[in-house]
Amino acid sequence: MPTNISLKELIAKFRRLGYSGPFSGGRHQFMIKGRQKIRIPNPHGSKEIDVSLVKEIIRQARISNKEWDEA
Repeated sequence: MPTNISLKELIAKFRRLGYSGPFSGGRHQFMIKGRQKIRIPNPHGSKEIDVSLVKEIIRQARISNKEWDEA
């Protein structure tokens, strides 16, 4: 089950799930897996990314809670 997470740990989890990056984009960095591209939030001084945003990112990436927890 997703929880609040640091930017560093978010990137590490997506790498374990097969994504490459992060790459610089317009306003946000992004990571890529095949043809799928996900935007990485910039927490702007806060130490962690809120659980609601983490849930939205993994929903858009079509990652199950089980896959997320095992990564």
